[in-house]
Amino acid sequence: MKKNLKAWLYLLPAILFLGVFMVYPLVDVCVYSLEENYNFARQSFTGVGLGNFHHVLSDPYFVQALKNTFLIVIITVPLSTGLSLLIALGLSSIKPLKNLYQTVFFLPYVTNTLAVGLVFMILFKNTEYSQAMVNLLITRLGGTGVDFIEGPYWAKMFVMCFYTIWVVMPFKILILTSALASVNQDYYKAARVDGASSGRIFWKITLPMISPTVFYLIITGFIGAFKAYSDEVALFGTNLNAAGMNTIVGYVYDMLYGDSGGFPGYAAAAALILFAIVFTITYINLTMSRNKVQYM
Repeated sequence: MKKNLKAWLYLLPAILFLGVFMVYPLVDVCVYSLEENYNFARQSFTGVGLGNFHHVLSDPYFVQALKNTFLIVIITVPLSTGLSLLIALGLSSIKPLKNLYQTVFFLPYVTNTLAVGLVFMILFKNTEYSQAMVNLLITRLGGTGVDFIEGPYWAKMFVMCFYTIWVVMPFKILILTSALASVNQDYYKAARVDGASSGRIFWKITLPMISPTVFYLIITGFIGAFKAYSDEVALFGTNLNAAGMNTIVGYVYDMLYGDSGGFPGYAAAAALILFAIVFTITYINLTMSRNKVQYM
C-alpha cells in the first residue's frame, strides 16, 4: 500500500500538468462546440446542440481549408518520406564527408520557418519590378512564367507542397540515417554471399528492419501535415482565405482571433472535426501496420 502511494505521489505532478493543460482544455472545447450562438462578452448562449458543427461543415471557407489540408497531407507525406529514405540510403553508402552532408541536409530543420518562407517568396514571387527567380529560369528555357504566390490555385499548391516537403525532410533524413546505421551488417554480408541483388537486399532486409521507423515517420507526418498553418502564413500572409490557401488549423485561428473571429463555438467544432479526422486516420494506420511492421 505504501509503495503504491509513493508511486502515485511521484506521478502527481505529471497528472496535474496533464489535467490542467490537456484534459481540461479538451473538455472545455467539447462544451464550447455544443453551445450555440455563444456570446463571449456576455458569456451566454441560446441553446445546446450540433448547430456549430452544421455551420462549420456548410461554411465554404472550411470546405476549402479541408480540401487544402487533405491535399497537403496526401502529397507531402508520401513524397517527403520516400525522398528522405532515398537520401538516407545515399548518405549511408558514402564514407568521405558523410558528416558534412548530414549537416547540410539538416540545416533547414533548424532554420526559422518564416526565414525559409521569405527565401521561397524570393524564388517564386513576382514583384512590381522583377520576375521571380524560378520564372526567370522557366523563361530562359522557353516556357511561360507563372505567379506562384498570387496566381492560379495549382501553382500556389505546388509551392506549398514543395515548401512543406523541404521543411520536414531534414528531420526524416536524420531519423532514417540513424535507423539504417542500426541494422546488423551480418544480414548484408550473408545476403551478398548468397548473391542477392541490391534491390532484393533493400526489399527483404533493409526495409523490414527499419519498418518501425518508417511507420513512425508516416504517422507523425500525417499528424504534422494536418496541423499545418505556419508554413502557409510564411508564404501567403495572414489572410489565407483571400489566397484560397487556408487550412483547418488556420480556420480555427480565424474563428477565434481573425477579422471574422469571436466565434469560439465554431472554432471548437472545427477543432473537434480535425481531432476526429486525425484520430481515425491514425487508428487505420495502426491497424494496417500490424502485419506490415516488423518489431525486432
